[in-house]
Amino acid sequence: MALSLYLLYFLVLAIVSIIFLNLFKKSNSKLPPGPPKLPIIGNLHQLGELPHQSLWRLSRKYGPVIFMKLGTVPTIVVSTPETARQVLRVFDLNCCSRPSLAGSKKLSYNYRDIAFSPFNDYWKEVRKIGVQELFNIKRVQSMEPIMYEEMSKIIDSFSESASTKTPVNLSEKFLSLTAGVMCKASFGVSFQDTVLNSERFNELIPEALKILGSFSASDFYPYVGWIMDRFTGLHKLRERSARDLDAFCEQMINMHLKKDKEENEDFVDLLLKLEKDQVVLGHEKFTRDNIKAILINILLAGIDTAAITMTWAMTELSRNSRLMKKVQSEIREKFGDKEIISLEETDELEYLNMVVKETWRLHPPSPLLIPREVKTEFEINGYTIPVNTRLQVNAWAIGRDPDAWKDPDVFLPERFVDSDINAKGQYFELLPFGGGRRICPAIYMGTKMVDFGLANLLNRFDWKLPEGMKAEDMKMEEAPGLTINKKHDLLLIPVKL
Repeated sequence: MALSLYLLYFLVLAIVSIIFLNLFKKSNSKLPPGPPKLPIIGNLHQLGELPHQSLWRLSRKYGPVIFMKLGTVPTIVVSTPETARQVLRVFDLNCCSRPSLAGSKKLSYNYRDIAFSPFNDYWKEVRKIGVQELFNIKRVQSMEPIMYEEMSKIIDSFSESASTKTPVNLSEKFLSLTAGVMCKASFGVSFQDTVLNSERFNELIPEALKILGSFSASDFYPYVGWIMDRFTGLHKLRERSARDLDAFCEQMINMHLKKDKEENEDFVDLLLKLEKDQVVLGHEKFTRDNIKAILINILLAGIDTAAITMTWAMTELSRNSRLMKKVQSEIREKFGDKEIISLEETDELEYLNMVVKETWRLHPPSPLLIPREVKTEFEINGYTIPVNTRLQVNAWAIGRDPDAWKDPDVFLPERFVDSDINAKGQYFELLPFGGGRRICPAIYMGTKMVDFGLANLLNRFDWKLPEGMKAEDMKMEEAPGLTINKKHDLLLIPVKL
């Protein structure tokens, strides 16, 4: 009797298992194509040091929508303007949340920031504050005196180098420029006067972004991946970076609590007011951790991305003397006699605007947009995008799509003549700031920083390659990370006019 019950039990279990497996197979029959997977690691071995390039190559073989298994995590990658449009506009609400990731969790004080917070009432309200209070046009314009001051410093520095015909490291100088502007505008202080001295500050921003973009086993193997992160040292590096950033934020906050109330209000003052008024965002009170999470967002996104764009733009112009002369001619014909070109005046520089857009196309600061998490199933190109899938948009691949761009590998600003394409998120061929509900709220600030920096340095100086170097010798390799810096620093000799 007992044996019969066991047989019946196993028979029922077998039938249920077969039904379940058939249903599972059927439900996955519309998954996008993708490369074969290995046991345990899935497709992780195919990402390489520069995942955006690896995924681009895979998309050329398997199509604009591909399915991969990264460790235990099902992942969809889209790589064309049309598939990006469906993700970022048509089905934006289905997938505008964020997955849980170890690095972003640590550096955002458990998702109390704008960039990495999941899609919920808190995110909606904190983003609204960012758009209306922190990054609006009026506040950016109020930063202009600071930008003038920092630009004057860098021009003086380049003038000294020009007199001795010494190459300058533009990669470092652009980072110093944006750091100087953002620190004074956001925190009211020069970064040299903080707990992060100049050398550590220059290391910390790239280090934090590298942490956010690096392989973390915790992100692909929940519950057990932390063991590998400790073994590789990533956990220790993450803790150190978070500790230094926290110390910086604490110093900024304490300094503002002691300062004269009549001094100009900056970002920290505004956020401290929210804490003092006990504002509730979503379902939680706005606290010190919320302030620090948002400040770190400003610090990382506001400094690095603009510097990266300026570096790549100057790299491309230095490789092509025709383009360099054309953009300088436009600037000097309009403002050649000016000591410093203003933010408003950069709006008149149409060709420079094309140069910047072309730089964003070939060298988007964030080549893989911050991953999304699918909360509601939807379809793209007839393929099912399942719930709880991680979804990635490859902006680097989109900028090189031959169906969207003629001669996609050629740096050609003229392609934007009589073109309405811009970087504000409505045109999915160009996504330097992302798109949809998760589009960067600081587009105007980022764009103006780039325009201002390039316009003034191209106006005041000619630029030569170091002695013995030819344009074709310039190294164009990318460094890994959440944002894509030039792997080799850009060294150029300024020539004073």
